[in-house]
Amino acid sequence: MNAPLPDNEAERLAVLRGYQILDTAPDREFDLVTALASRICGTPIALISLVDERRQWFKSNVGLNVSETNRNVAFCGYAILQREVLQVSDAKADKRFADNPLVTGNPHIRFYAGAPLVTENGLALGTVCVLDQKPHTLTKEQQESLTLISQLTMSLLDFRKKLREISKVASEREWLISELKRTADKKDGAS
Repeated sequence: MNAPLPDNEAERLAVLRGYQILDTAPDREFDLVTALASRICGTPIALISLVDERRQWFKSNVGLNVSETNRNVAFCGYAILQREVLQVSDAKADKRFADNPLVTGNPHIRFYAGAPLVTENGLALGTVCVLDQKPHTLTKEQQESLTLISQLTMSLLDFRKKLREISKVASEREWLISELKRTADKKDGAS
């Protein structure tokens, strides 16, 4: 069963693209986040998943050897529809996921918990999620920790976006100074 699209899907996708994070190389900082999520939640798999129009792409993952899956099988497609942790204790017993090929076949997901990555404007870009091949339930503290980890991840995404913007402004400033100097040197040479 495919997750419905968010009401603000076009805006959400535009904002996601604005982060320029899709299809980027692995980053140690994001890998630390997934390692922490896996450890805190006691799961063998943890992902930072970003959901675009056709897929969920993994910026970082622990315990899974794929970089993306189709959106139509993504648990995260449901998680981005809400603002709290989506927890599926046993995917085989959940009508939304029981026939999902990620449940019935490799990697045989039974447990999923995903905390949405929410922008300041309330748009969910993806999730920090943890998975297991056996039924599982997070404690309240683990759910709260997963939420905090997703907020930390969003802060890291925001920081990197702002750093890119600052770098762009600095480059433009350097170019402008160079052009002004070149123009001034031409004037001085003509005098």
